[in-house]
Amino acid sequence: MNGTILLVDDDPNVLSGFKRHLRKQFDVELAEGGQQALELVRSGRSFAVVVSDMQMPEVNGLQVLAAVADAQPDTVRIMLTGNADQKTAVDAVNQGHIFRFLNKPCSPETLTKTLEAGLRQYQLVRAEQDLLSNTLRGTVSLVTEVLSLVHPEAFGRAARVRSLCRRVCQALQVPNAWEVEIAAMLSQIGCVSVPQETWEKLFAGKQLSAEERRMVDTHPEVGASLVRKVPRLETVADMIARQNVREKRHGRETGERLEIGEAVFRAVLDFDSLAAESSPNDALRTVTRNSAAWCDAGVLEALAALVEAGFVTKSLVVDELAPGMIFDEDVRTVDGGILVAKGQEVNESMLSRLRNFAQSAKGVRQPIGVRCYVCWDDQDPTELETSASVQEKSTVANL
Repeated sequence: MNGTILLVDDDPNVLSGFKRHLRKQFDVELAEGGQQALELVRSGRSFAVVVSDMQMPEVNGLQVLAAVADAQPDTVRIMLTGNADQKTAVDAVNQGHIFRFLNKPCSPETLTKTLEAGLRQYQLVRAEQDLLSNTLRGTVSLVTEVLSLVHPEAFGRAARVRSLCRRVCQALQVPNAWEVEIAAMLSQIGCVSVPQETWEKLFAGKQLSAEERRMVDTHPEVGASLVRKVPRLETVADMIARQNVREKRHGRETGERLEIGEAVFRAVLDFDSLAAESSPNDALRTVTRNSAAWCDAGVLEALAALVEAGFVTKSLVVDELAPGMIFDEDVRTVDGGILVAKGQEVNESMLSRLRNFAQSAKGVRQPIGVRCYVCWDDQDPTELETSASVQEKSTVANL
């Protein structure tokens, strides 16, 4: 079975005995005492199963398993103890979320069967998560691609925000990055509730009526109400609903700071809005100044690194386009109709649609301006600051 098992006990003789009986069947790692176990868990090491003795000096088994539950929720936790009183058992289950509770002395056969059951449980949980994650991502991607055909301008913004959010999250190794990316992908879904004529007036800089302004301002709540109907997207829905909340709840007066994932989401949204009306560098300065009270400095630094690193600009025909590129202009038919809004990221379904249009009577205006970020050349987003060699070979512009 796959997965590393961590055995924790303050008695080295007990650990040696465990390893001798288990090493042929399992991948086993030992921790002599609770403190050593905590150091392993906090170092980022991943374990499928953790078996800990209860009675240990300084850091007991209950503390170890509670820390494991917090740092690695999917890890299966097993308590091994000679203290079988009811309170110990209750505390272990409630605080450490124990999978099994074994009394000492425990025979090698019993421990082996318990570990096999623990590994099966771990693999079951991970398989379910992978299935849910892949299904969810596929569904969200399908919805956004279909809706991009209905409202290309709004979903062009969503594509830009998602692309930059993803890169900032990669640079910072944000733990809930998938929620941030999905929130960005669905951030403009409420725009479908606003008539197209209203958006055209807004984009043209025309005065909106009170009712039209209300519809535009409330699209995040509309989008959030739709997303809440999807199981496991409650946090994403909350992020979407709060996307335009700034001074009222998170301004300098309260000093309240956001979780890093939501901070990335809002900072990128602000940058995208400001960059549409000013230069990218001016937009970046404004975001940095206005968000300092509620946004972690690391988020702003990562965003600045990505913006300042720039991108390569190219003019390509449809057959030269590739997934991951971003349109630097609206893609139009020969007679001027918009097929894809500026800022959207190229994907396979979009390529197929453009190829079909290029071969039809309506045609596609070519070449098309696209942006290719320098970090796409198998470069770690965290290393953008040192990409001088790449930039020397490319025509680099600021975002």
